[in-house]
Amino acid sequence: MAEERPPRLVDYFVVAGLAGNGAPIPEETWVPEPSGPLRPSRPAEPITDVAVIARALGEEVPQGYTCIQASAGGHPLEFSAGLLGGTQPVICYRRGRDKPPLVELGVLYEGKERPKPGFQVLDTTPYSHSANLAPPGPGHPRTYLTYRRAAEGAGLHALGITDLCLVLPSKGEGTPHTYCRLPRNLNPGMWGPAVYLCFKVGLAKANTLVYEAELLGRYPEEDNEAFPLPESVPVFCLPMGATIECWPSQTKYPVPVFSTFVLTGAAGDKVYGAALQFYEAFPRARLSERQARALGLLSAVERGRALGGRAVRSRRAIAVLSHWPAFPAFRAFLTFLYRYSVSGPHRLPLEAHISHFIHNVPFPSPQRPRILVQMSPYDNLLLCQPVSSPLPLSGASFLQLLQSLGPELAVTLLMAVLTEHKLLVHSLRPDLLTSVCEALVSMIFPLHWQCPYIPLCPLVLADVLSAPVPFIVGIHSSYFDLHDPPADVICVDLDTNTLFQTEEKKLLSPRTLPRRPYKVLLATLTTLYQQLDQTYTGPEEEASLEFLLTDYEAVCGRRARLEREVQGAFLRFMACLLKGYRDFLRPLTQAPSEGARDVDNLFYLQGFLKSRERSSHKLYSQLLHTQMFSQFIEECSFGSARHAALEFFDSCVDKVHPEQEKPETAPLVELEELSGSELTVFITPPEEPPAPEGSESTPQYCYDGFPELRAELFESPQEQPGALPVPGPSRSAPSSPAPHRTKQEMKVAQRMAQKSATVPELWARCLLGHCYGLWFLCLPAYVRSAPSRVRALHTAYHVLREMESRKVVLPDEVCYRVLMQLCSYYGQPVLSVRVMLEMRRAGIVPNTITYGYYNKAVLESKWPSGTPGGRLRWAKLRNVVLGAAQFRQPLRDRQRQQQQQQQQEEVSAHQEAGSSQTESYLERPSPTRPLQRQTTWAGRSLRDPASPTGRLVKSGSLGSARGAQPTVEAGVAHKMPPDLPPPARRSPMESLLRPRERPGSTASESSASLGSEWDLSESSLSSLSLRRSSERLSDTPGSLQPPSLEILLSSCSLCRACDSLVYDEEIMAGWAPDDSNLNTTCPFCACPFVPLLSVQTLDSRPSAPSPNPAPAGASSSKDAPVPGGPGPVLSDRRLCLALDEPQLCNGHTGGASRRVESGAWAYLSPLVLRKELESLVENEGSEVLALPELPAAHPIIFWNLLWYFQRLRLPSILPGLVLASCDGPPPPQLPQAPSPWLTPDPASVQVRLLWDILTPDPSSCPPLYVLWRVHSQIPQRVVWPGPVPACLSLALLESVLRHVGLNEVHKAVGLLLETLGPPPAGLHLQRGIYREILFLTMAAMGKDHVDIVAFDKKYKSAFNKLASSMGKEELRQRRAQMPTTKAIDCRKCFGAPLEC
Repeated sequence: MAEERPPRLVDYFVVAGLAGNGAPIPEETWVPEPSGPLRPSRPAEPITDVAVIARALGEEVPQGYTCIQASAGGHPLEFSAGLLGGTQPVICYRRGRDKPPLVELGVLYEGKERPKPGFQVLDTTPYSHSANLAPPGPGHPRTYLTYRRAAEGAGLHALGITDLCLVLPSKGEGTPHTYCRLPRNLNPGMWGPAVYLCFKVGLAKANTLVYEAELLGRYPEEDNEAFPLPESVPVFCLPMGATIECWPSQTKYPVPVFSTFVLTGAAGDKVYGAALQFYEAFPRARLSERQARALGLLSAVERGRALGGRAVRSRRAIAVLSHWPAFPAFRAFLTFLYRYSVSGPHRLPLEAHISHFIHNVPFPSPQRPRILVQMSPYDNLLLCQPVSSPLPLSGASFLQLLQSLGPELAVTLLMAVLTEHKLLVHSLRPDLLTSVCEALVSMIFPLHWQCPYIPLCPLVLADVLSAPVPFIVGIHSSYFDLHDPPADVICVDLDTNTLFQTEEKKLLSPRTLPRRPYKVLLATLTTLYQQLDQTYTGPEEEASLEFLLTDYEAVCGRRARLEREVQGAFLRFMACLLKGYRDFLRPLTQAPSEGARDVDNLFYLQGFLKSRERSSHKLYSQLLHTQMFSQFIEECSFGSARHAALEFFDSCVDKVHPEQEKPETAPLVELEELSGSELTVFITPPEEPPAPEGSESTPQYCYDGFPELRAELFESPQEQPGALPVPGPSRSAPSSPAPHRTKQEMKVAQRMAQKSATVPELWARCLLGHCYGLWFLCLPAYVRSAPSRVRALHTAYHVLREMESRKVVLPDEVCYRVLMQLCSYYGQPVLSVRVMLEMRRAGIVPNTITYGYYNKAVLESKWPSGTPGGRLRWAKLRNVVLGAAQFRQPLRDRQRQQQQQQQQEEVSAHQEAGSSQTESYLERPSPTRPLQRQTTWAGRSLRDPASPTGRLVKSGSLGSARGAQPTVEAGVAHKMPPDLPPPARRSPMESLLRPRERPGSTASESSASLGSEWDLSESSLSSLSLRRSSERLSDTPGSLQPPSLEILLSSCSLCRACDSLVYDEEIMAGWAPDDSNLNTTCPFCACPFVPLLSVQTLDSRPSAPSPNPAPAGASSSKDAPVPGGPGPVLSDRRLCLALDEPQLCNGHTGGASRRVESGAWAYLSPLVLRKELESLVENEGSEVLALPELPAAHPIIFWNLLWYFQRLRLPSILPGLVLASCDGPPPPQLPQAPSPWLTPDPASVQVRLLWDILTPDPSSCPPLYVLWRVHSQIPQRVVWPGPVPACLSLALLESVLRHVGLNEVHKAVGLLLETLGPPPAGLHLQRGIYREILFLTMAAMGKDHVDIVAFDKKYKSAFNKLASSMGKEELRQRRAQMPTTKAIDCRKCFGAPLEC
């Protein structure tokens, strides 16, 4: 599969400003004044000087100065009035442009502190007297004003102090809006009120015309269908309007201003924009006389006379739009374009750099974690992959929020956002507004702000401030030079770190917050606030290339860590605030009504409120009635696009403890590495055009300002070599209702697997849980292919209950989620309710994703029609029928007893005829009665020396010798007691597939044999019954037909390091808890290796004869019982044990010619297989799991799935796909019709799971169980192809079996070790001693008559006994140890495939 195209970093490039076509600007395009109370006109000049005069000493106000005689509220001001020796100081200030303006003021207490760096102390008046503001007398520190002036050459647009005022708090006066109040009292004496100085910082500009910005240029010219360019982009690029200003001719151009903005679509998706505003020359000819007079270009006295020394400038902006908030990269790119436009000449046009950046620079991804863009030899920028986090990506900067507001004010704003107040954030730095507003809406995660949200509001949209709904709006502080804020709005000044609110809209007290979470949040923010000064805050465009490649990650990594810690502090508070909210969700359990989606029906508001602290009820009462909380409950109840983030929040809720007064040690938001790879992709600048031969290329592009974009100069992406392709729509599978695991669920599953790997029993259940997850991932394709979808869903429900009964460790809730969504897709809401009840019965609390799928299934599905009364009447009728059947049961029992008595009388009559007839009956089978195997044999193959026939000894189970000494009986054929009737006539198949009762210890494991075939008949696939096919076979022997296709699977793998065979449960035990690791660990040499899943298909269909010869195991045997005919006598040991062969059990002798195909693929852990299957379903849809091309296209996934589904006896369509893949592509079918290849004939496909290898190695030593069958002349699947060592004789095998039967396993192990000899000179067996003895015992006794649990106990006791004499290390070297506890638990959970 080809690599997906990376997404672009930038979607559009835009130029905004005044139209530059040379036509006069119409005056009606002026920006309309927004509504609201007007302030007096702002001053035209900033404050350049401040002074203090002493009225008591006869000093007068200097010329050009303005005296502050009253407070902001109009109260008179008199410092040290009425005091002896008082000078009555008065503060004065002067405006002008003859020197740099003042930018900051301060108050100095002499003797207690030193002046700040850069400040000058105003210690004398203009008349050389002391400028002390404090009253005379001892104990009062001398108080002076201090000031800091802007740097020389700051220009016309430097920020400066534009206004001063004094406030008297004792008179109820507060700090005026947008003013900054100095914290020191100007009157520190005991007499007189406290006086505080306030100043306002802004831009004092005159002679300015403001117009609405227009779109001057864009690239690309065509709109993207998925993301058309919004029409309002120009007004956001220039939020204060496109201005025309008149400057003194010697004024320098100011530094360009960078700003950011966010556009929100109708669906809630965000588009991030970044703009760079700058000034350029504007021709006077385009101005009318009225406009020129307004700009001060014409004399007001002499009409029409132009004034000299004036220059006209206009403001323009260039901007980029993107879906990614990469603001530092946007700033660097726009700054490069601006510098390129004011420098030159250049060999490449500006358009070439724009198109090159848009088409060739992708957003960082795991394949490209670091991208270094070289825009020119001196300009570059570095893009790094964002930290992988379940939190939504945004342009928020929590560090700037904390740095601008401080801890206490940040918590206050958190409360304002939670209670949906009107918030107006303003600053003189437009790039700060977006990052802070984004942080405000991000700090309330998981709640989502539902009201108007404009981080950078243009003047033309300022009417939103009068809206009657809550909002979060950011605006430039110069807006308040002419307008007062509305009375019901909370204003936040980021420049002065102040909050303004009216009494009627005053916020709740922080004491209404939950006490301990609020205390932890405030303490954490205070600690982080003190660490902010130690981080690098310089702009990225000033960083050198060496810094970007070496120290960038280290320095920015510290900022990223602090950013995550601040965000984590708010996240912990929100998790504590909503702790336990899932307990009050109300799931839908009946047919929905009109108000089913109301929050009152989905959430128990009063119960949640009563569970909170009483002191916080006022806050919760407001929070629970907000729009964002209602939306949050609806998203939790019905799912949304944010389901992964909500599921992550639920995990955070489980981790936090609100009662603690310290945060948890483990962070909620983990800071991962920027990338797991050190790969850095270099993006080179666009190539320069080739110069003619023999000459040098001369620069030909020179600009006086930012040029008008020319379409012919842009480079198309097709013409650029090596350009990255444009992102296209990825393939989706809308018909696949199987939801995928979120990243958070994958992390939780990985941690659970690592924890379970240390506990043997949990590890086996963990693997089992992932196997069931695989089956439920294939369930959509299975149900879609079934003729009866409803019955298929009910079968899946029974699988779910069976899974719970086995106490499987589920790593996630995908099993329930898939079934719930299928219930919604096929209209089965009642079954969805039953699945939810099963979840609760299993003690599983559904997360947000599962809960959403459940409510969708209940809400959107059509409920069955009918009244409850009708259902009750049908239930009563059912009970009557069942009751009548119970009354008939005693009659049936009485008839059965009478039949048994008659049969006993017939047996007595036969016994009176004589013993000769009985012996003849035992030795010669009756033609009308099939073979009856009604004895169990303990595996003691003792031969009586006195008996010429050497018949077997009858006993109980393995090792249960009841006599003091074993005796050799002359005959162990079946002896029928005189008081028992002859057994009923049954077929050999029924007699063998339903063996006699064994001890209770063997029922759990031995009966779970996986060696039998799986029936793919219509009753198996359509009815989706979970019963084994052997339980549904006909009793008539003639009805048994050989399978058309036989599939043999084996997971036994060879370790190349030690030449040992490793079996299935040992492979499972050696797997690592990692979904990317294919290796297992050899139990003998501890070396890692990749296990293989061997596959062999035997096709006996006559349609396509194959030249390949039939395998040896498929050859017919002359002694095999004929299907439908009489079976062999029980005294014939060779034919009795041959009945354990599945070919003979099925009545098939293998005489037909078969096409044999073999292969081996990697045997994957369920963890690895699930990851691969999820990737396949995500890329190609779940429909691929029902296509006959699956075995050939994805063989590793297919055969592993078939192996696990057969082991767990789960119904599937996979065997039918093998049959279909052999037949070729099927004809096209209707979309809703089931595929014909998924419902083959009842016995067309047989799948056998083998414990041992499929093809033995002829150069190795043969296994003992094969030698036993060879010596006993028992037909077997594969004839051993190699030589047989002389030491492995029949006498050795019988001795081993004798020791095992006598409970002397240690002697059997010792005998084998002595026979094989010490390594390396001794005989080497690929199987361990444990496997050899176990397989030999099963071959001699039959697989259904071996209690593996009891055998393990005996072997463990024998190992411990031998270890005392030989040593454990020597036994391990000779591979005599038994499987580990983890391997044994895996065999118990999965069931042992006991077919060799």
